[in-house]
Amino acid sequence: MANEIRVGIIGGSGLYQMSGLTNIEEVEIETPFGKPSDAYRIGTLEGRRVAFLARHNRNHSIMPSELNFRANIYGFKKLGVEWIISASAVGSLKEEHRPLDIMLPDQFYDRTKARVSTFFGEGVVVHVTFAHPTCSRLAAVIEEAGKDVDIPIKRGGTYLCMEGPQFSTLAESNVYRSWGMDLIGMTNLQEAKLAREAEICYSTIALVTDYDCWHPQHDAVTVTDVLENLKRNTDNAQKIIRAAVKRLPIERTCKCERALKHAIMTDLKKIPEATRQRLELLLKKYL
Repeated sequence: MANEIRVGIIGGSGLYQMSGLTNIEEVEIETPFGKPSDAYRIGTLEGRRVAFLARHNRNHSIMPSELNFRANIYGFKKLGVEWIISASAVGSLKEEHRPLDIMLPDQFYDRTKARVSTFFGEGVVVHVTFAHPTCSRLAAVIEEAGKDVDIPIKRGGTYLCMEGPQFSTLAESNVYRSWGMDLIGMTNLQEAKLAREAEICYSTIALVTDYDCWHPQHDAVTVTDVLENLKRNTDNAQKIIRAAVKRLPIERTCKCERALKHAIMTDLKKIPEATRQRLELLLKKYL
């Protein structure tokens, strides 16, 4: 149906609203996990109804380690979203990934310390497959969308997710490079884990703003330079997102929509009632 909200967009640093979004209504969503980062902006983009969420709040008032990832993803699930396009500013850990490059990483490495990354527990054990943490079907759509608007996109690479809010030390940055990491950021891994548990297709549009501190010219880069790169990248990201939305939704032939089918270890009849009620939205087709 035309009014179904099947596409969700998460805007990161610099992307606090979606240009081209019309007929907007703001929706506050209650979740069993608390409040999402902001109200969801429901509107029409390229003829489709979409839901937009500013990851750090539209005032950029929430630090990466303070984000309520569970509430953010649950809110999209409650709206009926099947596809999440996430935009995120990142640093580069390789010379060939230059500022202003746009990438679609397909792997993550976790360096966070104390973030909640699952909806489950409290009487129900679930182990989703996560070898391939992003949806290749959605990434292919985004890659083609880049071609539609003549913006080059690099496909693949590993995003190292660090805790923050401080940036890396030089020693840490060099270790990450020795591991072969491509990009560094502070937010996207938990989103990917929770989207998989919610059986939502997820892909990151990674916007390279600068080299991490390993680069010899790092100290010559000013905040003004980074902000200018961020603005230019954000403009390009919005063009890509609009083109991707025009191509979506498509048939979900990926495994994302069945991620829980063989992942629930607990006998469903023995899940505590309070847990069952809290997780009904996620588990209902298996109960």
